[in-house]
Amino acid sequence: MFQTFDSASDSAQAASRVSALREQLEALDLTGFLVPRADEHQGEYVAPCSERLSWLTGFTGSAGAALILRDSAILFVDGRYTLQAAEQTDSNIFQIKSLVTNPPRSWMKASLPSDARIGFDPWLHTIGEMRSMREALVRRGVELVPVANLVDKVWQDRPAPPVKPVTIQPLQYAGETAGEKLDRIGEVLREANIAHTVLTDPSSLAWLFNIRGSDVPHTPLALGFAILSAHGRPKLFLHPGKLSIETKAYLTQLADLHLPEMLESELTALASSAASIGLDPALAAEKLRAIVEAADRNVEDFKDPTRLPRAIKNAVELAGSRNAHHRDGAAVASFLAWLNRQTPEELDEIAVVEKLEAFRRETGERFQMPLKDISFDTISGSGPNGAIIHYRVNRQSSRRLSSHELLLLDSGAQYEDGTTDITRTIALGQAYDEQRQRFTLVLKGMIAITRLRFPEGTRGVDIDAFARTALWQHGLDYAHGTGHGVGSYLAVHEGPQSISRRGMEKLHAGMILSNEPGYYKPGHYGIRIENLIAVTPAEEIAGGDIPMHGFETLTLAPIDRKLIAPELLSAEERAWLDEYHARVMQEIAPLVDEETRTWLEAATAPL
Repeated sequence: MFQTFDSASDSAQAASRVSALREQLEALDLTGFLVPRADEHQGEYVAPCSERLSWLTGFTGSAGAALILRDSAILFVDGRYTLQAAEQTDSNIFQIKSLVTNPPRSWMKASLPSDARIGFDPWLHTIGEMRSMREALVRRGVELVPVANLVDKVWQDRPAPPVKPVTIQPLQYAGETAGEKLDRIGEVLREANIAHTVLTDPSSLAWLFNIRGSDVPHTPLALGFAILSAHGRPKLFLHPGKLSIETKAYLTQLADLHLPEMLESELTALASSAASIGLDPALAAEKLRAIVEAADRNVEDFKDPTRLPRAIKNAVELAGSRNAHHRDGAAVASFLAWLNRQTPEELDEIAVVEKLEAFRRETGERFQMPLKDISFDTISGSGPNGAIIHYRVNRQSSRRLSSHELLLLDSGAQYEDGTTDITRTIALGQAYDEQRQRFTLVLKGMIAITRLRFPEGTRGVDIDAFARTALWQHGLDYAHGTGHGVGSYLAVHEGPQSISRRGMEKLHAGMILSNEPGYYKPGHYGIRIENLIAVTPAEEIAGGDIPMHGFETLTLAPIDRKLIAPELLSAEERAWLDEYHARVMQEIAPLVDEETRTWLEAATAPL
C-alpha cells in the first residue's frame, strides 16, 4: 500500500509541545517563533523529519504556518484547509487565521508590540518571504532573529533525514539528455550575466539531471542542491548513500559530486570570487542569501532557470502522459464499474481508496508499466467529508458510504512515463435537485476552460474566471485555484503555471495543467470535477486575425450522468460532453474487461 491511514495527529500533545517551545523562547529572549510547513527546498511534500508544523500543532495540511508567542499561538492556513485545521487542532491553544488575507507578516504588523523579537529558521523561509516580512515590520520596530530551529530542539524522537536510492530517468521517457539540458541552462546563465546560481528545488534537479528518487511521499524526488555556473561544471550536493555504483558513474559524467553539508563552504568560496550570484527569491532559502552576503557579495534576483523548461513538456513527455492517462483511465473505469455494483453502506472511505489503488496496480502490471506510487494521498470524502477540500481519510475519520450521499474522489498515479490526477464526484444513489444543479454549474465551468481558445501571452489569471462564471451567477464560488501545473513523473503540483487568481505565468504550448472547479457545502457535501489538460500550439482560426492556443484533454473517464441537469447546459456544452464520452468509450473500452465495458457503454451514453 502506498497510502497509509494512520490516525490524525494527536492535538492533545500540542499543549506540552508548545509549552516546551515556549521555554526555548524564554531562554533566547524571543517574543515568538515562526513554524512554517516547509523544508530547506520549499516543496509541497516534505520528509517526515521536516513535518514540524504537523508535529507541533496536529494540522496535517500541505500549506500553513504557526506563530508561537509567549502567551498565544496562531495557525495560518488557506481556504482549502479552514475546516480541516479547525478539526485537527486544539482551539484552546491555536487561533486560526487566513494565510492569504491575513498572513503572518500582516498579523504581526497589526498585533505585535514594537519591541517584539521573532525568531525564525533561515533555512525554512525564502528570500522573498523574508524580504516582505522585513518591509512589513521594520517600521514597527519588530526584530526578525535568525536562529537554529527551536522545534528541532524539543522534538526528541525526530526522524532522521531520508537516504533513499536515486534512479536514472531513461531517455525514452525524458526525451532529452541531461547534457543537452545542461547546455541549454548554461546558455541562460550566460545571457543573464549570472556567474552562479543555486538550484534548491529537487524537481529542478530531477528534471535537469534526469534522475528520480523517493525521499518524500508520492513524488519521485531526491533531496539535494546544485550550483550551476555559466562556465564550468555543475556541483551536485547529494548524500552518497543515495547513489548506486551505476548512478554515481552516470552523475560523475555530468557534475562534481559533493556532500550536502558542503553547500555552505562551496557557495562561500564561489561568492568570494564571482562577479554575480543569482538566487530565486521565491524558492531559495534566506540562509543562502546570508551566506553570499557574508562573503561580501550581493545577491541578484534570478528565477530558477529550469522551472519554465521543465513545465513545457517535449513531444516524448506529452506522448508519455497520453499513454499514462490511457492506462489510468482503464483503472478508473474498472473501479467506477466495480463501485456501481456495490452496496454503498457495505463500504467505507478507506475501502474505496484501497480498491482504487488495487485497480491501478493491476492495470499497470497488465500493461507492463508498473504503478510507481500514487501521486498524492487519495481524497475519498463521502457526504460532509467531501466538503473538506483537501480531506485525507484516516482510521478515525473514515465514514461508511451512504446511498443518500455524494462521494468526492480525487486521486492520481505516478508512472514512469507520466503523472495523473483526476477527480470524479459520484452519486451513490439518487441525487437531489440542489446537488444536480450545483454539479452542473461546476461542469459548465470545467467545460468552459476545456473549450477555451486564447492568444499567445495569456496567463492563468486571465482565464480563471471562465471556470467560475456559472457559479458566480448563482452566488456561489470555491476557495481554491482552478488548475495547477503537473509534472512528467514528477510533482503533481508543479509551477510556475496555474489557472488561478495568482496565475501570472504565461501559458505555453506543452504545459500540462489541471482543470478542476468545485463547490463545497460545509457539513453536507463537496463537488469537484477534474481533468488534466495540455496547452496545444497556436493555430489559425478561419476568419480570425491571430493564432490561438487551446487545450487537449488528457484524462479519460466518465463524468457521472446522474448528477447532470441537462437543461442547464447549452447546446455547445452538451455536444462537448457527448463527444468527450464518445472518446472515452472508444479509447478506454478496448483496455477493460467485458463487465466494465458494458457499464462504460451506459456511463458514456449521450445525454
